[in-house]
Amino acid sequence: MTDKIRRCCDVCSHHSFDDGGDGFFYCARCGSQANDIIDTGVDEDELFNPEGMYSASQRRQYSHVPQPEPLSQVKLSQLEILKTQDDYDEHNEDDGVGPAVPSDFGSSQSSLTYSDYYSEIRLRYVKGVQVMIQMQCKALVEKFNVSPLIVGLVGPIWLRLLVHEKIMCDEWADNVIHESESQTQGEIELSQPTGSNKTEPHNLLGKRAVTIWHKSLSSMIPLPCSLAVSFLVCHVAREAVLPTDILKWTLEGKLPYFAAFLEIEKQLGPPSRSCPISTSRMFRPIKTITMQKLESLAASIARKIGLELPSVNFHAIASRYLKHLSLPLEKILPQACQVYQWSMPPELYLSDKKLSLPSHVCVMSILIVTMRILYDLNGGKWELISAHSSNLASADEDDMNRSNFDALKLLKTLEEKYNELNDTYDFSEDLQSYLLYCKDVVFAGLEPAYDDHEEERIIEDLWDFYQSHKAGKASEDGKTDSHTCYGSYHTGSRHGCSSTPKESENFRDDGCKCKMSEVNCSQCGSEETALRQLKANMKDNRFVYIRPRKNVKKKDGYIRYARKKDGAFIYGVHADYYILLRSCAKVAQVDVRTMHVGVLTFERRLEMLERRIDFCLCKRLPDDFCEFCGNE
Repeated sequence: MTDKIRRCCDVCSHHSFDDGGDGFFYCARCGSQANDIIDTGVDEDELFNPEGMYSASQRRQYSHVPQPEPLSQVKLSQLEILKTQDDYDEHNEDDGVGPAVPSDFGSSQSSLTYSDYYSEIRLRYVKGVQVMIQMQCKALVEKFNVSPLIVGLVGPIWLRLLVHEKIMCDEWADNVIHESESQTQGEIELSQPTGSNKTEPHNLLGKRAVTIWHKSLSSMIPLPCSLAVSFLVCHVAREAVLPTDILKWTLEGKLPYFAAFLEIEKQLGPPSRSCPISTSRMFRPIKTITMQKLESLAASIARKIGLELPSVNFHAIASRYLKHLSLPLEKILPQACQVYQWSMPPELYLSDKKLSLPSHVCVMSILIVTMRILYDLNGGKWELISAHSSNLASADEDDMNRSNFDALKLLKTLEEKYNELNDTYDFSEDLQSYLLYCKDVVFAGLEPAYDDHEEERIIEDLWDFYQSHKAGKASEDGKTDSHTCYGSYHTGSRHGCSSTPKESENFRDDGCKCKMSEVNCSQCGSEETALRQLKANMKDNRFVYIRPRKNVKKKDGYIRYARKKDGAFIYGVHADYYILLRSCAKVAQVDVRTMHVGVLTFERRLEMLERRIDFCLCKRLPDDFCEFCGNE
């Protein structure tokens, strides 16, 4: 039959018809079927069958023109196409023949969609960080006697942080994928994903969307945010918990952080197919956070959620520092609180600037300035110690005035605390504590690759062998240490002997062994040795020793030190100030130079306040008085 038949269409009166290939003919203009024209090259049974293929009830199905998809959905369609193609390639991998059935005909497991992946990854990450924060708050309350008020404060802060970061928004996943593709400059070359993860969604560059989403979550809400939120709620609750405390408890394993992923997996269960990331990789931190980073991160969270923070609890933190230094609270603390209330330095508020000084450095700076004023530590007091015995009880109070005697006692106490204070961790006490720490924190969750009962038996035998020899060695050390200075130092009595064999020592001809940090030795009484040791310690920290002042003017009541830049900053100070500075810096767990910068910053604020007060007091009232003042 010819392709076109000359007759009139019943619908549009067009004269041209086309063969549809199904035995019927259709108008070339409107596409309507010609009821009286049928291809005769067919089976007669099929032709006259009312339900057959050539029935008049059969009509041509028109395909609708697809509408253009929104820009946000283009990527999803492309990822689904890649996913369907990858499913087919995975079934055909390494067998050399085609599949017995189409790859999309059916499978034993239901296929995962684009939304299944990002929804599960996002939900699991948010829940895991929330569990970590809850565990930390529980440990703070139960182990460190923090107020239970933090339990009620942590919920709103955490939820407001999630709202601010917009992680739970519907367009979050697409925006992250678009951003990962826009980071590449120039033309984008489409890449087909390969490997065992071909069934997962990928971006146009062939990168796994799972990895991209996890990286975005860990950058928007990193794992240290849990520590920052825990510290922030303690700060809001006016607790004397410092960033140094949070870091110390974290490193010791008392605050759940490094090994928290084990408990997280117990509560959330193992990862599902839609979240192909292990719990240890998602919730196990690689490294710790610095003290300044922790405080700045907490302040940044408060700024993001619009939380107005108070200043640090000065009274509680200052009391804690004075107790660590074994200094009299009743004399120093009231005066320090007055200085704090009068000055109110902005450094006592948490700052999100990474280069700003920590807030507890400002607290210690106020204490240092207060002690310098109370005890008149402005040069020359430390040198008085060399004129008396190292035992303060034998010093004659009549030979010096009361202020010098109090200053002598203060410096002696600071020297003793400087030698005694060491920031040690609980796991460094003995080998057993360290091994348990490695098992529970450092190598938490690690198990043998296969069950080896012989290996487990050998480990148990070695552990029992260590325990038995440890008891015998401890008894032998107790007998020998009672006759040596090394043992007497660790039992609490100090006679000027070195604490460890590794510590620097000076051996004299008369058999005296002076510790490098000791101010004076009762056996040799060498003033030059003490001064030389002090200068050496100052030089290590880029400080320069200034000799005591001889002709002191009365108006020079308080000396402000300065720093000089000679390649690097050099600080010139007196001995009594340096002894006070390094002991306070050791308690605050900061560098001596950092502590000195904090003191200089606070002194500049005090000087500025004094100038403003003098200016206001010297300013005269205007001459245009009111009528009552004029009459008077």
